[in-house]
Amino acid sequence: MAQGVKIVASSHYVPKNIVTNDDLATIMDTNDEWIQGHTGIKTRHVSLQGENTSDLATKAAQQALAQTAIAPADIGLIIVTTFTPDGFAPSTAALVQRNLQAENAWAYDISTACAGFIFGLSTADKFLKAGTAKYALVISAEVNSKMMDFKDRASSVFFGDGAGAFILETSKQSLLMAEEMHTIGNEEVVHSGVIQPLHELSADNYPKTTAFHQEGRQVFNEVERLIPDHITNFLHQNGLEPADVDYFIPHQANLRIIEMIAKKLEQPMEKFVTNVTKYGNTSSAGIAMGLDELRQNTVLTGKKVLLTGFGAGFTYGSILCQF
Repeated sequence: MAQGVKIVASSHYVPKNIVTNDDLATIMDTNDEWIQGHTGIKTRHVSLQGENTSDLATKAAQQALAQTAIAPADIGLIIVTTFTPDGFAPSTAALVQRNLQAENAWAYDISTACAGFIFGLSTADKFLKAGTAKYALVISAEVNSKMMDFKDRASSVFFGDGAGAFILETSKQSLLMAEEMHTIGNEEVVHSGVIQPLHELSADNYPKTTAFHQEGRQVFNEVERLIPDHITNFLHQNGLEPADVDYFIPHQANLRIIEMIAKKLEQPMEKFVTNVTKYGNTSSAGIAMGLDELRQNTVLTGKKVLLTGFGAGFTYGSILCQF
């Protein structure tokens, strides 16, 4: 039985179409000054070429695999975290497994919205430690744009599309030092794709669903109330202070939320990985993409990195990584 896991390779992928704040201003009553002032977001990548969530996930995974000598057939487990799946069945992970021709992998989705990468990484860690597989693919992928009501300017200006993929391998040393996760069931603050039940039997019945919607001020207040204390208490339980963490990678909800967390923790923004200004809120993919960018640009040997996700559900949690 393995003692831990390590990251073998990682990559991220975004659609080629870049949508600016000025572009959004042509289809809704908003402007660049308002969007940047309230969110810090300047641009986002949007899937306008017919790419669905499984396509983004597949391309990120292929790029990660290309960095290794690992064949798709060597992958034993594929987890895709998403709350914008291609559909309910087959799972997005199953489509990725097919696309990669990873015939020996069993695959499934995890839906914990913007905390997805935390839950996916934790889950893969357990399976690898149990000896279920030698290699696992954890992919966080979202095509948020397909779920947006672009008349709802308070929600739609935040979001972009993207994917991050990580190949994990069993190891003598463990990447994950500690973890903690929570769920508070609440569908009022954030909801998406709610399917309406039947009220009568009729030949006219057809499945109906809802677009994404969030109560932005309530989201900010909930994060402000919960997340800084969660991070501080989680670190204290592991004998650490926020100052002991080298890099923080929080959910890329918007820049103002990340700035608030940094201020509450009394840590400089230089320690916080951010990609929300260029990619927008990519839901579960934001942390995965941020960690990949950090790995590409920074020598992480000996560094402590805290991953913190929070989002619809209300679901939140952290993983402390020791590189």
